[in-house]
This record gives sequence, structure tokens and C-alpha cells, in this order.
Amino acid sequence: MRGDFLIRPAQPGDERSLFELIRALAVYEKLESKVTGSAAQLGEHLFGPRPACEALIALDHSGRALGYALYFGTYSTFLTCPGLYLEDLFVREELRGQGIGSALLRGVAAQAIARGAARLEWSVLDWNTPAIGFYEALGAHRLEGWSMFRLTGPALERFAGSARG
Repeated sequence: MRGDFLIRPAQPGDERSLFELIRALAVYEKLESKVTGSAAQLGEHLFGPRPACEALIALDHSGRALGYALYFGTYSTFLTCPGLYLEDLFVREELRGQGIGSALLRGVAAQAIARGAARLEWSVLDWNTPAIGFYEALGAHRLEGWSMFRLTGPALERFAGSARG
């Protein structure tokens, strides 16, 4: 327990609380309509036979979920070293500024070090100046000259299908 909260790895049974926080993140980022998954799917991806990701969860003394960090492994060919990608870092809006986000991110950073990772990376929305300021204050820096690309839905299916020929 750190002050008024505990940070621990997510475990089976946490998926509903985590998914509730994911929805709260989507509301904050004005992306609520993009949440199409479910707590059951999240549980399968976190705790199933082939986990796709991991999470840390912050809880208060009563067990209420306060925030989370969800991450997964990456690999740098240039460094020939593993890395971690932080998909989400979220703390309930009314609880920010109490060290919960820092503790979650510190926990992910500790996982990166323990695994011999060369780097910990994440993305942030351009308009999210509070998050940008938070990350810069930690010593993180923006990757200039890089743009993120994404294939989804029908475009992904079309492209993947063109490889079957």
C-alpha cells in the first residue's frame, strides 16, 4: 500500500473494473464511440492461454479501482533488445495529482528494467496538454519525425486478403 492506494498486477476478476476504467478513458479522450470490446474479451487477452497484454491496477483500501496501466512487449531491431509499449495510463479524473499515475508508470518502468528492455514507449493525443506536461516532467521526450499509422476493419481485411493470392 502506498499512501491511500495499492498498485498491483491485474489478476483474473479485475477485468470488469479495468473495462470500466477503459470506458472512463474513452469518455475523457472523447472517443467513447470507439469502445466496442467487452470485459470478457479483455479478460481473455490479459489472462487467457496466449496473453496479448498485461496491466497494473491501482486500488484504494476498499478495493475500488482508481486507475490502471496496460502494456505489452515490443522489440527494437536496431537495438536488438525488447521494449514495452504503454497502451493506456489512466487515473480517474477526480483523483489526479495524488501520485497514482506516477506510481503506475513507475511500475511499468520497473517491469521494463526487470525484462532488460531498452525502452518504454507510448503515444499521447496532441491536445492532451496535461498528459504531455506530466510525461515531460518525468523526463520523457517526443519522437520528432515519426507518425503513427493504423490499418483497421475492412482496410485491414482487404490488405490481408490480398496476400492470399
